[in-house]
Amino acid sequence: MTPRARTPLADDRFDTPATPHIEKHFTAGDAVRDVVIGMSDGLTVPFALAAGLSGAVTAAHVVITAGLAEVAAGSIAMGLGGYLAARSDAEHYASELAREEREIVDVPEAEAQEVAKVFREYGLSATDSDHVVGALRAKPIAWRDFMMRFELGLEAPDPKRALRSALTIAGAYAVGGMVPLAPYFFAASVRRGLLISAAVTMIALFVFGFVKARFTGAPTIRGAFQTVLIGALAAGAAFLIARAVS
Repeated sequence: MTPRARTPLADDRFDTPATPHIEKHFTAGDAVRDVVIGMSDGLTVPFALAAGLSGAVTAAHVVITAGLAEVAAGSIAMGLGGYLAARSDAEHYASELAREEREIVDVPEAEAQEVAKVFREYGLSATDSDHVVGALRAKPIAWRDFMMRFELGLEAPDPKRALRSALTIAGAYAVGGMVPLAPYFFAASVRRGLLISAAVTMIALFVFGFVKARFTGAPTIRGAFQTVLIGALAAGAAFLIARAVS
């Protein structure tokens, strides 16, 4: 009796591996993005302001007062910007959702063709596409959600996203902003405060850049040094300009 040929699925290359494959996906993208936005500006902008003032004044309380005012204003502005951006995303989604619902009712054939086109782009045959399109047409809500996700690339926003984004960005900015300002509270002179602030902030920027790159999947060391370089350039430019005009 001739042995039956093994099918590709029975081939050893497709056998179940001894070690199960467990996918690990990063799911806190929005929160991390908000922290990155707030922290990166919070570390850089107040540091640049303090460095600039250090090149023009000799009183530490002036640097501290101006720095605290900037941190407060920056936190509010950044937080409000994050809130409005999240609200804008939610409003855009609601607008597109209503449009898709109208089109499913008013021009169902055109919408069905759009669905079929999406499936053909994934390699499905016309016959298979027609079967799936027919199933979707029987469920208008699923049809609408499919169009939102796969035609427009839009996901339903979290209703609490706007406030959470605002608070996260504002808080991260305030925390980051206090790092370069803290040394001026304890330093004997503005120059001494600037040196300590620069050292502390460069370390903070390096750590922040490293962690940010780790979360985003970028090369960690390169991300850390890029973040340090940006902060150093901003502070150096502010310091030199202040010295030049003072």
